[in-house]
Amino acid sequence: MAGEDWNSGLFSCCDDIKSCCYGFWCCPCLACTVSGLFGQNHCLPLCDICSPAVTSAFGIPLCVPPAGLALRVGIRQKYEIKGSLCKDIATSCVCVWCSWCQLHRELKYRNHTPAPGGSMSQPGMIKISD
Repeated sequence: MAGEDWNSGLFSCCDDIKSCCYGFWCCPCLACTVSGLFGQNHCLPLCDICSPAVTSAFGIPLCVPPAGLALRVGIRQKYEIKGSLCKDIATSCVCVWCSWCQLHRELKYRNHTPAPGGSMSQPGMIKISD
């Protein structure tokens, strides 16, 4: 798949110390922030916390966080970032906190990169032509 790389690496916490600290001290809050920044329901990542308990009660093990994986795939596809579903699954399962921090850094970068025409892209802002 053609495209570009992630703006920062999975373990590039030093690129944005604020995101790293936010994820370390309150990962569920960071996950909800990422979901909101991507235009989804802020509470969506709470499924990752509740799903394993509910499915385990019925004897079905769940090791893939559904919201984390869905948002990672969605962000990767929207911005045409190189990768694969297999890598997304592995990252979402093994490096949960690092994945959320990387997604947060990526969305901060994408939301503050100048859009074509020289204006800053602002969520919810519409540029009116002269």
